[in-house]
Amino acid sequence: MNILVTNDDGINTPGLRKLAEAAGRFGRVWIVAPDGQRSAMSHSFTPRIPLKLWPQDYPLDGVTAYSCSGTPADCVRLAVTTLLPEKPDIVMAGINTGYNICHDVQYSATIGAVMEADLWGIRAIAFSQGNVAYQDVVDRYLSGIMEECINRPLEKGQVWNVNFPCCELSECKGIQWDCRVSDDPYYDDSYVEEEEEDGARVFRLVTGRIWKGSEGTDLGAVLDNRIAVGVVNNYV
Repeated sequence: MNILVTNDDGINTPGLRKLAEAAGRFGRVWIVAPDGQRSAMSHSFTPRIPLKLWPQDYPLDGVTAYSCSGTPADCVRLAVTTLLPEKPDIVMAGINTGYNICHDVQYSATIGAVMEADLWGIRAIAFSQGNVAYQDVVDRYLSGIMEECINRPLEKGQVWNVNFPCCELSECKGIQWDCRVSDDPYYDDSYVEEEEEDGARVFRLVTGRIWKGSEGTDLGAVLDNRIAVGVVNNYV
């Protein structure tokens, strides 16, 4: 298999390396990832500014890597249409720091990357973890989940979304498949006005979380110390 790996946290993050290393067990890995942080950019791409691409001496044998000045969706578009010698068999995005669950899937650039892959008819999987302090769960389950998501049936217009909970391995209750995207309240957002700058009113986002996840949802699963695996529909 030819596997394209990207993320929204940037080319130099440990989560990207861990994902690329695991993906290497299933085929040839190419990395095209942003040159810096691109979180919350959703499915945006860059139509009017030329994209810059830099080859990377990546610390994994057999991996060809590039950093890109654009968004995660740009990385996928550029790789699929122009850069790679042939269309990848699968696109994997992550491992993102912070959950991509509930309404967050609409803002997530990790999800945006796999949605872009789906538009090109490519199977895609997004991976996220609630907190980088809990790596044992990811290490234990990542490859097995990856293999299942590669082989399980998936319809056009659907992508896999995987979220690892914030818990120790001894507390993890395993994998919950077929999680639906929760519509429970998750964020309690507001804006606080600060001092003016150059005549403009300044507002800073203040975010709180409401931790109430219904049974069978992605939020409910991670709150119950389960790995949430489910399908997100690409509405096009």
